[in-house]
Amino acid sequence: MKTAQKISLLGVAWLLFGWGFFAHQKINRLAVFTLPPEMSVFYKKNIDYLSDAAVNPDRRRYAVPEEVPRHYIDLDVYGDSAAYKLPRYWNEAVAKFGEDSLVKHGIVPWHINRVYFQLREAFLLKDPGSILRLSADLGHYVGDAHVPLHTTKNYDGQLTDQIGIHAFWESRLPELFFNEYDFFVGPAQHIDDVQKEVWRIIAQTNQALDSVLRFEKKLSQQMGNRKFNFETKGKQTVKVFSQEYSKKYHELLSGMVERQFRASVKATGKLWYTAWVDAGQPDLKSLIDYKPTEEELARRREELKKWREERKVGVREHEGEGR
Repeated sequence: MKTAQKISLLGVAWLLFGWGFFAHQKINRLAVFTLPPEMSVFYKKNIDYLSDAAVNPDRRRYAVPEEVPRHYIDLDVYGDSAAYKLPRYWNEAVAKFGEDSLVKHGIVPWHINRVYFQLREAFLLKDPGSILRLSADLGHYVGDAHVPLHTTKNYDGQLTDQIGIHAFWESRLPELFFNEYDFFVGPAQHIDDVQKEVWRIIAQTNQALDSVLRFEKKLSQQMGNRKFNFETKGKQTVKVFSQEYSKKYHELLSGMVERQFRASVKATGKLWYTAWVDAGQPDLKSLIDYKPTEEELARRREELKKWREERKVGVREHEGEGR
């Protein structure tokens, strides 16, 4: 394969992923250490799985068409201040815009809420396999919600002649400067209103978008042909943003990548913790070596279904399990 083809293929691969495999795996791993002992005993036992499975949603993009819009939201197609004006609940959003339109422009804030409810139910069912799978997925979507370029239709700078900025910001920079970051984010705390918190994250992430694009544009004009160089990765020679260029851009962002990385870790831990608390704080230590039978799970699902039906009385549909 020619070098140019190798470069092109690597660029496409980077573009398809969120924070990048490296960052997503680190976010889930670090989030485990924000949990209280009652949870961490189970999560630490499975920390390698939670780290490895952090990238499963990206892998599913190739096989599951409905997976793609779960990773982003193009706020700019909805007009000014969309992060503050869009309906918080899925059913309200569908009523206003239609499901096809929402899916076309991304659904990450609504999908995070959905996966939170699924995780809460996995805790209620005491199903360790589902708890781990959904925890890993939830960490991935939360991470994506902290990437500014996941909140715009100009997701790779293709509208501003900045092609490649997506992978540059969320993959190249974290891999180069990860060891300089401080990841002490404190213990996980309970979230009183998950959907409101998710939209707060989206709004805060989107506020950083202007700096992401503007600083890179300015630096590109200043550094010219020093912007790129070539590095050998395995048997491939690939074109990458140079270390000099990366360092200067990282400095211009004044700690933004580290802040968003830290915020991803903290938010992931908080959502895991909130789902556990809202499920009644089941004993996770007893689940470490436990594998429920299909019969047990079927019985618990039926019990959970009845509980949900009783709970719905007097509660508006969009305040329940969401999308």
